[in-house]
Amino acid sequence: MTITRLIRAELRKLTSTKMPLAFLLVLVAIAAINATAVVWGTDFDGSKTFISTEADQQSLMAFAANALMIAGLFGAIAVAREYGHHTVVPTFLASPKRHRAVLAQLSAVAVGGAVIGLVGAALTVLAVILSLPTTDFGFLVSTGNVVQVIAASGFAGAAGAVLGAGIGAVVRNVGGAVTGAVLALIIAPPLIVQLASDTASWMPSTLAGVASGVADDVSQPAALAALLAWAAIPAAIGLVAVQQRDVV
Repeated sequence: MTITRLIRAELRKLTSTKMPLAFLLVLVAIAAINATAVVWGTDFDGSKTFISTEADQQSLMAFAANALMIAGLFGAIAVAREYGHHTVVPTFLASPKRHRAVLAQLSAVAVGGAVIGLVGAALTVLAVILSLPTTDFGFLVSTGNVVQVIAASGFAGAAGAVLGAGIGAVVRNVGGAVTGAVLALIIAPPLIVQLASDTASWMPSTLAGVASGVADDVSQPAALAALLAWAAIPAAIGLVAVQQRDVV
């Protein structure tokens, strides 16, 4: 089976369950929370200065960090459940060279993660646009910056999904894979920063902010490369683990 057909098969797997719908509902909920924040949220003095400038509004809409974490869970669940339900067995029978099957799976998960990021960012931007008329402020973010926010979210979503998929391939248990993704993306980074403060600029959430144009801790090319590294290392470990261990 060609790699293209393998990727198509993996994409069909991802879209043939209710999991995409569940993640869509999460994205809608996050967008609704942002809209609620714009309509009802105020600063300590009762003003709404948190949406009074273009930078403030762009920061509110920046979805890349959320995309990274949500897609990380998506990738972890998508891969780990294959081993839990043993649906990975026919995949490896169809493609005895396991590395090709794993690469196809990672590619499909990356596409799914990118879609999560893009849709989540678009919904968040739309929520802010629709809720701003209830305030004294108009929409101030330029088209270029909106595109950057959405594109960064798509990139971060793809990276997060691949990271989660790598963890899922190693752990092979949905609960454990989700725990691993939470540990890698949410719990471990602040602990690492506590131990080595110089690493703060290279943590996933910071890199996502740089990619979105709301932080400048490192250059954007460096941030994108570092996000790729965060995704590639677990994916490479997962690839090696799949080839060296029994399928079930």
